[in-house]
Amino acid sequence: MSEQHVSESSIDTRVRVQGKPVDSYPTWAPEAARGKVLRVTVVGEDVLHRRNADVTEFGTPELHTLIDDMFRTMYVAEGVGLAANQVGVDLRVFVYDCLDDDGVRHVGHVINPVLETWGAEEEGLVVENEGCLSVPGPHAELARAPYARVTGFDRDGNPVTVEGSGYFARCLQHETDHTLGRLYIDRLSKRERKKVLKAMEEMRDQVFARRAENAESMRFE
Repeated sequence: MSEQHVSESSIDTRVRVQGKPVDSYPTWAPEAARGKVLRVTVVGEDVLHRRNADVTEFGTPELHTLIDDMFRTMYVAEGVGLAANQVGVDLRVFVYDCLDDDGVRHVGHVINPVLETWGAEEEGLVVENEGCLSVPGPHAELARAPYARVTGFDRDGNPVTVEGSGYFARCLQHETDHTLGRLYIDRLSKRERKKVLKAMEEMRDQVFARRAENAESMRFE
């Protein structure tokens, strides 16, 4: 997922890591320094369009490495969230580093996510621009619930609960959708989806070039 909007607020602005506030946190998630950049899949590839497999083995070196690689890949691609199927892996995992509308930074990963949303009946759906690293380039307006909670597990199998409002709620909904084989463009009208895909074809080469430059220039140590 890409793009975010921030509003000012007097709430506790400490970074939330795996849903819990911490007093200090680096510019980049430490996982990125251990990871490598992977290729980002693009709309049309099978792994993006079906429900992915639940993780059944936790604490493995392979799972730890995958999450490290996903963080680095997300930053290089200038995203705020990334699911495992976006790097070609058929597992229900996503990572995120996303600001909410109050400027609070949320960082972490969720495995086998289960999504709850609320607030739409009371406050209405929130329509904002939404983009996706697997639909390189364009954005489109999409209605999402104003509040979201995801429950699941961390890489070692410990229970995790992450929740938020505004743009971070959108991120949680977007990334959980990925693990179920749904892209944001699948929620658009046929006409709008066609428009987005046409724009993607015009923009993708420039996006890929920028990512390649980032891969060479960005330093996470």
